Amino acid sequence: MENLIKFVQDEFVTRNELPDFSAGDTITVYYEIKEGEKSRTQFFRGVVLQRRGTGTSETFTIRKMSGTVGVERIFPVNLPSIQKIEVNKRGKVRRARIFYFRELTGKKARIKERR
Repeated sequence: MENLIKFVQDEFVTRNELPDFSAGDTITVYYEIKEGEKSRTQFFRGVVLQRRGTGTSETFTIRKMSGTVGVERIFPVNLPSIQKIEVNKRGKVRRARIFYFRELTGKKARIKERR
């Protein structure tokens, strides 16, 4: 049964060509929003907290600060409305999921850059 589901997902779900990124990287996701007849492109720039799942059900979580409030957004990797993803900075972290980043403020909330 699992093999059948995996086969159908691999055959029929369109895969987006995305750059390589992981937890700790700062990325910008450009995605399309449809409002009635009109559509516009919006972007969400923040730090990747995690990548989760495999294959067509893979998702990634991005966190940004909007003023003093932290905003997190979960994007499926194969979301058709994602136009492109830019990697702004490569972060050097030791973990695959950096949820401890939520509690950090000020200078502690900086991530070292990978060179």
